[in-house]
Amino acid sequence: MTATSHPNDQGQANLGDRANRLRAGVLGANDGIVSTAGLVLGVAATTVLRAPILTAGLAGLVAGAMSMGVGEYVSVSTQRDTEHAALDREREELATDPDGELEELVHMYEEKGLSSGLARQVAVELSGGDRVLEVHAEMELGITPGQTVSPWAAAIVSTVSFSIGSLLPLAAILIPPAAWRSWITFVAVLVALALTGSVSARLGGANRGKAVVRVLVGGALAMAITYGIGRLIGGHV
Repeated sequence: MTATSHPNDQGQANLGDRANRLRAGVLGANDGIVSTAGLVLGVAATTVLRAPILTAGLAGLVAGAMSMGVGEYVSVSTQRDTEHAALDREREELATDPDGELEELVHMYEEKGLSSGLARQVAVELSGGDRVLEVHAEMELGITPGQTVSPWAAAIVSTVSFSIGSLLPLAAILIPPAAWRSWITFVAVLVALALTGSVSARLGGANRGKAVVRVLVGGALAMAITYGIGRLIGGHV
């Protein structure tokens, strides 16, 4: 027996998909900011010429964006395939052993605190409807049929957001005079990271202060280390 689509289910699926795209977008932008900033600062530590800095920055932007997109596509596709396989197994079990599945559902409701009689009544009533697969999948697997995320959407969002995030440090390092470019880039990147950290904390319902501090410390360390490597190697090349 298969589950039918309900308007509320579709709304929840759309909400979950939008939340995943927002997550991928924020993380992609954050990665683009940090990785490109570290790259261009490392090169800027070795030369005042804009051409090599621009070349390195653009190469990092393209390579990073492609890596983010492919990685997100593979990750989400794997998750979706795993969920579909689990749903197929659950569908087969419902078809071949409905009584056993009913008893399993009763037991799970009992574990949630329902009395034995009420747990059986609830399980029987839900299993008799047209949403039996959905009920069992949610209780046993933690999966809601129809709420799988599109890997293409996640990949495109990650690629675009990484590219947009990379443009900030690239512009910050190329536009100012050579004497100020590294400091301006450092400050601009920290401001942008504070924003992405705040947004990601809001999306995840986490503490904003802690999230912002984490991304600021991580970003500052990445820029300082790559700049230091550039100065060290550049002085010996």
